[in-house]
Amino acid sequence: MMARRPSAAHGRGAVPPRCCDTRQVVPPVRHLLRARDLADARYAEPLTVADLARAAGLSAAHFSREFRIAFGEPPHRYLLTRRLERAAALLRTTDRPVTEIAEAVGWASLGSFTTSFRRVHGITPTAYREQFPPARRLVRVPDCVARDYGRPENRTFREARPEPSP
Repeated sequence: MMARRPSAAHGRGAVPPRCCDTRQVVPPVRHLLRARDLADARYAEPLTVADLARAAGLSAAHFSREFRIAFGEPPHRYLLTRRLERAAALLRTTDRPVTEIAEAVGWASLGSFTTSFRRVHGITPTAYREQFPPARRLVRVPDCVARDYGRPENRTFREARPEPSP
């Protein structure tokens, strides 16, 4: 039996070419979700729109256009929003310096971080932090328990270990 040749018209009884095989076509939004998941997981790294487009398998311009249509905002703004959300969470829940938090969420410059943070939240990162109780107060473990569990198990003074009682 001879194999049928693909027809240009894809008419009745014709075998469609491989590119038109609908069983293997992935919806375009899946590619965009892959890029969005990359931005969510690796927001602290210096990601660019080109990196996200590469993850989606699209050109940068087409990716930006499709991302905006699918998610309602451009990919760069989405990435900046994720970084600012994570920074706000760290400011609320830790006592780490603002500079360290800015670097941890992917900003190279404290000035650009502060400007972006003020644009979104209306106040500076330091003023935002002052609105919340110190992170030390969030710990609900009594000090005696924290000290006991904070002590090292490995003794370095060659102390004799107590004999277990029978």
